[in-house]
Amino acid sequence: MTLRVLADSVLADGGVSGAVLAYIPSPSQGVWHIGPFPLRAYALCIILGIIVAIWWGERRWRERGGQPGAILDVAMFAVPFGLVGGRLYHVATDWQKYFGSGGHPIDALKIYQGGLGIWGAVLLGGVGAWIGCRVYRIPLPALGDAIAPPILLAQAIGRLGNYFNQELYGRETDVPWGLQIFRRVGDDGQLDLMNGVSTGVVDKIVHPTFLYELIWNLLVVALLVFVDKRFRIGHGRLFALYVVGYCLGRFFVELMRDDEATKIAGIRINSFTSAVVFLAAVAYFVFATKGRETAAQLQPGASPRPWPWQIGALRAVGTATSAELAATDATAASEKASDTAASAEGAGTADSGGDDGSGTSDAQAGAQTDK
Repeated sequence: MTLRVLADSVLADGGVSGAVLAYIPSPSQGVWHIGPFPLRAYALCIILGIIVAIWWGERRWRERGGQPGAILDVAMFAVPFGLVGGRLYHVATDWQKYFGSGGHPIDALKIYQGGLGIWGAVLLGGVGAWIGCRVYRIPLPALGDAIAPPILLAQAIGRLGNYFNQELYGRETDVPWGLQIFRRVGDDGQLDLMNGVSTGVVDKIVHPTFLYELIWNLLVVALLVFVDKRFRIGHGRLFALYVVGYCLGRFFVELMRDDEATKIAGIRINSFTSAVVFLAAVAYFVFATKGRETAAQLQPGASPRPWPWQIGALRAVGTATSAELAATDATAASEKASDTAASAEGAGTADSGGDDGSGTSDAQAGAQTDK
């Protein structure tokens, strides 16, 4: 954070003038070249997010009673599907950038330049996870609950990549925490905001919506962890809460952006997507099976998992799980009560049946001593 007091002119060369007390500078570049190989901050953030999600998700899965290595096994399916889905959604909703006037269709394949739609990533990533869970015979809803907070944390880390790429920012603003967008040029001297290096000229100051979303994601992560520990929910309901929380924040963040995007009735398509997915996630949370899967149910092939559209069969599995948990709790409570009663009986016998070895009770011995 840079402090500038009562600056008479912040921007030059066609920029916006005004008094600014503080601002957030963008990185001077987002790509560094090591010989012929480009090192991109965006790609590094995505990779770091994936690593963190797998590591933390693995820990959460083991804490639930699952077998070690399951998260990494399923990730081998989910991650590639998610990357493809995220790119497809981005290209589909911003097709004019690649297939419109002046666009270059080959750029649609350049994922390293940024552009991943979270909705497509979650959708196809979920398909990949479902395939992985079918292969390794573990329940997808339980796995979704284990990885929900890690996935959202990975999204927060990925937002740092947008910061280096100078993308996903909001409308121009004069708030103290406004984000500077630098003019970048390539080696040929031509304007290249994505791959170039800053000239030091600030084109505009905008809302750092990537930062707003990052902070919101971290808050939702903390909330998910709290709810999971406090209420021990399962059967995919924690994953549904993750979707609800993310959609709520993303809806309002989208309203602050003014970059080029596909719109329906003047509203950004991502806002519509956020609202629809939000309602679907709320419905799942309300109607899904309550409680949490037992550790035994997380083992490979522990029980046949119905297909997603077999609602009746899914509810039957959930009912059986609840009955099993209730029986386990009742047995544990009964055993505890028996142990307590046995301890109390033993203590009572010791107190009333104590003898000094000569046929005189403890009470009588005490009375004789008092005399």
